[in-house]
Amino acid sequence: MDWTALWLSLRLAGWTVVILLPVAVFAGRFLAYRRFGGKGLVEALVMLPLVLPPTVFGFYLLLAFGANSPLGQFWTATFGHQLVFSFQGLVFASIIFNLPFAIQPAQRGFEAVPIDVREAASCCGMSPLRSLLRVELPLAWPGLVTAMVLTFAHTLGEFGIVLMVGGSIPGETKTIAISIYDSVQGFDDRGAATMSAVLVAISLFTIAVTYWLSARVGRRLG
Repeated sequence: MDWTALWLSLRLAGWTVVILLPVAVFAGRFLAYRRFGGKGLVEALVMLPLVLPPTVFGFYLLLAFGANSPLGQFWTATFGHQLVFSFQGLVFASIIFNLPFAIQPAQRGFEAVPIDVREAASCCGMSPLRSLLRVELPLAWPGLVTAMVLTFAHTLGEFGIVLMVGGSIPGETKTIAISIYDSVQGFDDRGAATMSAVLVAISLFTIAVTYWLSARVGRRLG
């Protein structure tokens, strides 16, 4: 069992969820409530990582993060190491390829909030921020929970993009998915089976906790 790879995967998934949660809230709310020219194009761009092959998406991320790119040069000059083949590079890549898993369910959650409820909050003198915190977020909770669970689970299981952007550096970029692949390639079926079972258990536990939280919130709101 490669505990180092598992811990790295959990760190990566955790950072991705923490960073994408506010992005999902504000981007999902914006797309749910606003009507503007080019909205369909914006939604298509958000969903693009779902349909692009991981090798294609990973290639473009390598170009964007590489030593010759503006971002790559800035990162090297500021932090003294490359963005690609680093944990920080994996976090950036994870944020980008998880955008559809975070934003789309959040958008659907905010779209489910009745417009008369939002109008009533405004008529009661609530500021937009207070209305978001006290009215909209509790009602959009199922969509936000779905977004975070999908993001967490997808990050744990992602292989192609992680391998292209981060490689397989033990303790730095070698995630549990890559470790399972390496075990299979090395004919270590027992190790691969153990790590796969642990990953399944974590995923089931995460989903179970999500349903439990959603049920508690639903009873409280009811």
